[in-house]
Amino acid sequence: MPHPAIALPRLMAHRGLSAHAPENTLTAVRAACEAGFPWVELDVQLLGDATPVIWHDATVRRCSDGRARLEDLDLPQARRLDTGAWFCDRFRGERMATLREMLALIEELGMGLNLELKVTRGRNPAALVDSVLPTLLDALPPERLILSSFHDGALARARELADSSRLALGVLFEGIGREWQSRCAAVDAYSVHANWKRLSHRGAHAVREAGYHLLCYTANDPTAFAHQWAWGVESVISDDPACFVGHLPE
Repeated sequence: MPHPAIALPRLMAHRGLSAHAPENTLTAVRAACEAGFPWVELDVQLLGDATPVIWHDATVRRCSDGRARLEDLDLPQARRLDTGAWFCDRFRGERMATLREMLALIEELGMGLNLELKVTRGRNPAALVDSVLPTLLDALPPERLILSSFHDGALARARELADSSRLALGVLFEGIGREWQSRCAAVDAYSVHANWKRLSHRGAHAVREAGYHLLCYTANDPTAFAHQWAWGVESVISDDPACFVGHLPE
C-alpha cells in the first residue's frame, strides 16, 4: 500500500526550536515557525490520568520547577508547573502543552509534525497509542505527519489502527544493526530515523536501497555532518536548524 506523499524538509526543529526556547513547548513551536522551519519533532507521553502531553523525560525534574514522575501527575497538577523558567527567565510562566493544544497550534500554523511516541520504563505502549492516535489522525493530514518511536510494540499498535496510506511510521535507531530491515518491514515503515553519530555510509546505503526515507537526529554541527548528505540523508533533525542554512546540498 502506498505511503503518504510527504514533502520532507531538509531541516526539522528538534523539540521545537529548542536551542532558543524551552523544548516541547508551544513557544518553541511558534519560534520554529517564525524562524522559517515548517516541520518540528516533538515527544508525546501520558500523564497519570491518561492525558497525552508533549514531554520527553519520564520525570519533570529537568525541564520544570517540579520533581515528580510524569505518571504521578494529573493534568491540574501538571498545569501548575513552570516549564519555561529553567531555560531562561523570559520564558517564565510557560505551561506543559497537551497534545490537543499542540496539534491545534500546528494546524493553525500549517506546520508538519514528526511526533515521537515516548515509551518510558514501565509505561504501557498500547495505552499511549490508543490515546494519541485518534486525536492525531483527526488533526493533521497524512502529508504533514510522521509518527515515530524506538518502541516496536508502539509502532505495531499504531499500524494496527491506521494503514500506511493514512499514517507514515518512522522507526528510530541508535545504530543501523542487523535487524533494522525486519523491524521496518514489520510495521510497513515510511522512514528510518538514525543517530547521525552512529550512521555509517554502508548503513545509509542499505536504508536507501531498501526504499526507506532516511532522517538523522540530532545534528547541530553542519561541518561535521556535511559528508552524510551524500549518503542519501533527506532530513536533519536539529536543535538549531538555522546553523545548517548555507550548508545544505543543492
